[in-house]
Amino acid sequence: MDTLHNFFLLLMFLHYAIVSSDGCVKILPDSRSKIPVEVGKNFTATCHLQEESDYTSDDIAWLLGNISIGKQYYHKINKTSVSVTVNITSNMMDWLYCKAARESLSFKKPCIYGIALHSGYPPVKPNNLTCIAVQEGNEISPDLKCYWEPGLRDPLLATTYTIYAEVVYSTTYIGSCNQNLARSCTVYLSTFPFHMSMRVRVEVKNALGSVWSDDLSCLALDFAKLNPPLDVQGLAEKNFSTSLMVTWKHPMDNLLKVTYAIRYCQVDSDVWTEVPESFTQAHTESFRLQSLEPFTEYVVQMRCIQEGHQSYWSDWSANATVRTAEAKPASAPDLWRIIQPSSDNRKVTLVWKPPVKANGKILNYFLRIAQDSGKFERTFPANNLMYSIELPPGEMASIEITAANSVAKSPKATLFIPRSDQELPGVKSLSWLVRDEELQVEWSRVPPLPSGAHLSGYLLEWVNVHQRDLHPHWQKVPHNVNTTTLTGFEKMKRYNVSVYPIYKQSISGRPVTVQVAGRPVTVAAYIQQESPEKGPTATVTKSKKNSAELTWEEIPLDSQHGFITNYTIFYRTGNTEHWQSVAVDANIHSHVLTDLASETDYVVHIMVSTVAGSKNGSDFNFKTMKYGDGEVEVIVVVVCLSFLFLTVFIIMFCLRKREVIKQLLWPQVPDPSDSSIAHWSPDFPVKADMPKEDVSVVEVDVFDGKSLCEEDKAVLPLKKDKYLSEEHSSGIGGSSCMSSPRHSVSDSDESDSGQTTASTVQYSSVVASGYKGQTPNHQPPVFARSESTQPLLDCEEHPDLLNESGGHSRNSYFRRGRELEPGALTQDCEEPNGISLTFCPVQEEEMSPIVEDSPASGVCYMPQQNGYRPQ
Repeated sequence: MDTLHNFFLLLMFLHYAIVSSDGCVKILPDSRSKIPVEVGKNFTATCHLQEESDYTSDDIAWLLGNISIGKQYYHKINKTSVSVTVNITSNMMDWLYCKAARESLSFKKPCIYGIALHSGYPPVKPNNLTCIAVQEGNEISPDLKCYWEPGLRDPLLATTYTIYAEVVYSTTYIGSCNQNLARSCTVYLSTFPFHMSMRVRVEVKNALGSVWSDDLSCLALDFAKLNPPLDVQGLAEKNFSTSLMVTWKHPMDNLLKVTYAIRYCQVDSDVWTEVPESFTQAHTESFRLQSLEPFTEYVVQMRCIQEGHQSYWSDWSANATVRTAEAKPASAPDLWRIIQPSSDNRKVTLVWKPPVKANGKILNYFLRIAQDSGKFERTFPANNLMYSIELPPGEMASIEITAANSVAKSPKATLFIPRSDQELPGVKSLSWLVRDEELQVEWSRVPPLPSGAHLSGYLLEWVNVHQRDLHPHWQKVPHNVNTTTLTGFEKMKRYNVSVYPIYKQSISGRPVTVQVAGRPVTVAAYIQQESPEKGPTATVTKSKKNSAELTWEEIPLDSQHGFITNYTIFYRTGNTEHWQSVAVDANIHSHVLTDLASETDYVVHIMVSTVAGSKNGSDFNFKTMKYGDGEVEVIVVVVCLSFLFLTVFIIMFCLRKREVIKQLLWPQVPDPSDSSIAHWSPDFPVKADMPKEDVSVVEVDVFDGKSLCEEDKAVLPLKKDKYLSEEHSSGIGGSSCMSSPRHSVSDSDESDSGQTTASTVQYSSVVASGYKGQTPNHQPPVFARSESTQPLLDCEEHPDLLNESGGHSRNSYFRRGRELEPGALTQDCEEPNGISLTFCPVQEEEMSPIVEDSPASGVCYMPQQNGYRPQ
């Protein structure tokens, strides 16, 4: 350490001896440019005070940028010098400052001095040095371009790469590249030294040092790289369908001996076949390729290298494409059939593919069909790959097809279609799964085979059901395989995948065996499923009180995008947000919602789901009914029955109470014409010529002992005779004295009990004249008629009026032998010559019978329920 300090002191003294400074401090080492320092190493600098400075070493402080360096990194050399040691990092690009200051001398400006540091790495040795000189025209270019690996570390400092190309015993050529991580550099040779030896090396140098690569010593031609052969072509030869002739030209006019390499492959293939180098001589310019496929396009390329030198291969030439000549087809067409059964005939569509090894361009197909009904042949052009026939269920058919190119016909493909009831068995099961966007299909073995048949393979058929036209795809596999992978499927499209076992069977009467397809087993498959494009639209077909039947159409196949797993019905009332749901199977397209509220609005939509997602249909509104099935009919029937029962009850009640109702609705008014008063005296017959009027008849029994006055019972000789008045008189009925209308009946049972009155009841007063106990004269009765709005009064209801009737009668009346006089209303009803009998209507306010009590005696008749009785 002391030795290091002494070294820095020596440098400091030398520096001050050469460079003068106006400052009071200096730093060693010092430089006007950045000082390169190596990353990861320690760097030591010394701060020295000038002689005229008033500071001491205790006043010195170090700073890196604007950050103070700790005192522990200081080293005091003497009273005027202090050193500091710092570790260099890759991001250290700051100034290192030395500062001299003292607090007691605050009036004096501090002294400060700094140096710039630039961290970096020393250069790295280049590796794998190579140089190359390419062909330009018919010469080798004098530009020698060299390549190397510079290393992974950036030196962080300006670095130069210098190439030294020395021709032995001649000139040294120098090329320079100023890059931190240069990987190549070019040195210009005035003339390419064809047959001379050369030594090439690279020097890498920066501020922290320099390094050399390993020397590269070889002949100059080892650095040369030729161009590929010129005008490479392939020629097809007629009648040689498996070979091609390849021709080319030398790249440098035979100035150099070269070796050629040839490779070829089929078009659209990346598998190349190379011809061994030993098969091509130095001056050869043609070669025949053999063992090729007929009528197949090939790509041919060539390259070359100097013979006898470890130089570089040229680049491959451009592609030369050529097709081999045609040959006879080596395989038969791929024949298949599609059977669509119907009620009468089977529609058989024959489809075929060109031979796999056509060995030429197919020009025609020759189809031969043999049925029970006959044979026929058809010729089709190359673009026709389909033909349909009608085959009855009870017939069989044998089909043969061949393809022809310009050389010859292909082998024939055969197919046998048995009768409908003679189909051979199919496989037991079929399943599929998707792997890497490919459909992997697996099936089980076939059951025991029928006699005379053996399994030759399987045929897998897949059809896009979204296509209207029938475009099947099929693939054949060997008989010992029960799984395969199918490709070429579209996403979100449904395919029907079928497996047919293919048998070879001997047919009776035929010398050869034929291919027969067994019954197919078919499944539907998707290579990729998504959620449906749209949801179903629901409609209500039957809405009831507490239920509703929903129906919806099946989503179109193009919109399903996968297998429908289920439908979910969501419904709620119109005033709530809570949805109720019901899930139904995928094959169901109607459902009955139960436990609904009556007369309520509902909102419903249906969600359709696949394994990949779901889709909701549009909302649909419906309303439940107020009444359920049969409720209206029950209500109508109950109302009708109730009305019927009420009607029958009323009718029965009326029949039972007909007399009361009759009395209430049609009150009976007495008819004087049927009264016994008309027969008061047997000596006077009833006038036959009396005018008749439409009157009510009052029947009076004059000789009823209960009605006559007690003092006249013995003097009346006509006690038991009855007189009827044939005169009709009119009166007015209705009175406040009567509580109900009265009926007028005669003594005879045949009297009219149903006679009614109008609003006015007519009364007749019959007056019989005679003295007490005397027989009245044979004179006709005199009738007095009066009209009143009151009916006859029932005297039995007002017995107190009987005693007052003689002096209070105010109604008009008749007496026998004379007419009623208007002034006689206040007179007594009396006749001096005999009995006086008078009916006197009373006023509207009160109506009472009039009894005339004369010296001769009189009888008063009062109205009663069944007629009039004397009082």
